[in-house]
Amino acid sequence: MRKRTAHRWQLTLIMMIGLFVALGSFWLVQVVNQAGQEAEIDKFREEPDYIIDRFSMVRMNKAGQPAYIISGDKLTHRPVGDTSVIDKPYVHSLSGEQPPMNMRAQTAYVDQGNTRVKLSGNVDVVRPATKLTQELRLQTSTLTVYPDEERMETDAKVDMLSGHSTATGTGMTANNATRQITLGGRGTITMPPRAAH
Repeated sequence: MRKRTAHRWQLTLIMMIGLFVALGSFWLVQVVNQAGQEAEIDKFREEPDYIIDRFSMVRMNKAGQPAYIISGDKLTHRPVGDTSVIDKPYVHSLSGEQPPMNMRAQTAYVDQGNTRVKLSGNVDVVRPATKLTQELRLQTSTLTVYPDEERMETDAKVDMLSGHSTATGTGMTANNATRQITLGGRGTITMPPRAAH
């Protein structure tokens, strides 16, 4: 009788250990599977959710008027951070009060709810001449534009041409609404001689 009871206890103990091992193995498999699925989701989270070739986008101002147009060869949007990368961007401002500005670059990064555009690579900004103002041209390697605020800035070297006058500097802030440009660092200004009366 004692042998049977001892045998049952041993069998019960072995079955309990087996049950715990099986439950532990099942739990471990679930944890590994879940970690693998999360890694797979993270991998796809970095992927673009849409790509548009040869696109054009019009941004409206608070009054419902077109404020600026952004176009380019390709727009790639990534859901992480809600950012867009534009190949060969062209930005055309449509400010009603000031002359429009045209900006070109190799690449643009658009973020912060489309309120900041970082242009990089051969950045070229042109404000065409009007009856009251001469053509203004800025060239730099990188430029951050805040289209809604009509301002832009850079820490890079800037070459500026206004009519026949040229200026260079390192760093710049510009406000198209007030038509103020500030060049930083040590720079040079070259002005043509005054016309004889």
